[in-house]
Amino acid sequence: MAPPVTERGLKSVVWRKIKTAVFDDCRKEGEWKVMLLDEFTTKLLSSCCKMTDLLEEGITVIENIYKNREPVRQMKALYFISPTSKSVDCFLRDFGSKSENKYKAAYLYFTDFCPDSLFNKIKASCSKSIRRCKEINISFIPHESQVYTLDVPDAFYYCYSPDPSNASRKEAVMEAMAEQIVTVCATLDENPGVRYKSKPLENASKLAQLVEKKLEDYYKMDEKGIIKGKTHSQLLIIDRGFDPVSTVLHELTFQAMAYDLLPIENDTYKYRTDGKDKEAVLEEDDDLWVRVRHRHIAVVLEEIPKLMKEISSTKKATEGKTSLSALTQLMKKMPHFRKQMTKQVVHLNLAEDCMNKFKLNIEKLCKTEQDLALGTDAEGQRVKDSMLVLLPVLLNKNHDNCDKIRAVLLYIFGINGTTEENLDRLIHNVKIEDDSDMIRNWSHLGVPIVPPSQQAKPVRKDRSAEETFQLSRWTPFIKDIMEDAIDNRLDSKEWPYCSRCPAVWNGSGAVSARQKPRANYLDLDRKNGSRLIIFVIGGITYSEMRCAYEVSQAHKSCEVIIGSTHILTPRKLLDDIKMLNKSKDKVSFLKEE
Repeated sequence: MAPPVTERGLKSVVWRKIKTAVFDDCRKEGEWKVMLLDEFTTKLLSSCCKMTDLLEEGITVIENIYKNREPVRQMKALYFISPTSKSVDCFLRDFGSKSENKYKAAYLYFTDFCPDSLFNKIKASCSKSIRRCKEINISFIPHESQVYTLDVPDAFYYCYSPDPSNASRKEAVMEAMAEQIVTVCATLDENPGVRYKSKPLENASKLAQLVEKKLEDYYKMDEKGIIKGKTHSQLLIIDRGFDPVSTVLHELTFQAMAYDLLPIENDTYKYRTDGKDKEAVLEEDDDLWVRVRHRHIAVVLEEIPKLMKEISSTKKATEGKTSLSALTQLMKKMPHFRKQMTKQVVHLNLAEDCMNKFKLNIEKLCKTEQDLALGTDAEGQRVKDSMLVLLPVLLNKNHDNCDKIRAVLLYIFGINGTTEENLDRLIHNVKIEDDSDMIRNWSHLGVPIVPPSQQAKPVRKDRSAEETFQLSRWTPFIKDIMEDAIDNRLDSKEWPYCSRCPAVWNGSGAVSARQKPRANYLDLDRKNGSRLIIFVIGGITYSEMRCAYEVSQAHKSCEVIIGSTHILTPRKLLDDIKMLNKSKDKVSFLKEE
């Protein structure tokens, strides 16, 4: 049986690998070092460790490699950087000549493969100052215990822009993404069977083939000199247009709702309590956040006050309803409980901020959105005229343009595309001419906008027996895909293989003649613990992240890990969609820019 997700979270896997490949590799008892990081490695380390962890590894100070620094010539420096021209040039400036070296010596570790041109540059300039030079193959951010990102939001533009002049840049982006995905697989010690969603675009197919080739090359060059065969894991690569609905629908589970409705930046939530401005980081070190983030807001609002009452009752605190002001007074009186209660205060503030937005405008929208997305109402009756469902939203002056655009999109997605005449009328009546590309440009993702598609919409899994809240009936499409992949029900025409998968995934149950046949071959191997790794080109939503945890919990023998170029929120996505048919002069993504 696979170990529980909490025991093998992606963050701890990444930290263990960095600890072994970097810190253990250059450890010398009693020796302290300066550590130099670039922008990417700063994010990488911040995602999986704390400063106290680095102190334990003999790091006395952390510096930004891009900034000017005072020399510390009596100390050795540990450089953990990306193999880019910018980072390498900064490193070389630190070791210009022996008399000008900033540090006593350098231990140099790259996140992934360092091009020969950069390696030769280093070798020619300062090889005598370098004690170690290694590539550790971690070129992704472990965002959560089962979520990773490549931290390349610009890839969305290059993968989906219709501008033919971007073709060479798109190829470079795809190559770089494939290399990063291989480091995800390598970190997990997996050589997965690679599959992709075949339609409507070619991106997934091209990326899958690149990943398969790079996996083959990587495992031929394994440090141990052993060619690693395919493991009992599967990698699915999907274009963002596979489920447009989940990207614009208002979600009412706690994490997705908070990031959609509130101005949370870099996972930092700002709030006001006891007349003071405060901020809190929403992270997995907070057990309460992990416990409630995927729950419906209605459940969260019940649960947090209960937890508060439990704590306060242990100290014979005031009885009755726990308000924020009463709680603040309680914290003042009992310093011992202050830290314990702070988390509850943060999440109650967060939940109340969400509900204030919800009650103001979103509640009325949600029923309309669910009916448009599903094509049925809360009683299961088919919606006969979607336009009649949409109109009240468009006529309501309290809804902002962004919410109206989201509703119009759900209407168009629901009817599988519309006529040019109908779309023009909608855009004109809602007065969103300036933002009309937020609607029209979805066609570049392979989503039918104009004209209506002649192809039938994919058949969804029947979930009518599942318990849901009336305003949360929609299930992200990715959950169907995850469940079908684990149960071996994905159609091989719709989901072709790039590689020969192990029998555990290929549906045949066939065993090589060299192997001894075993009873229940599929079942036994699944019980050994398989992984389903998913990569979505162009961003994933918080609701799709939630599905990875839900499916892993339901299928104990398979851990689902989901990742993408970046994490989406509806407003940011619509802004990106709007830019697709514009020219983009500056590329911040390409490694050698």
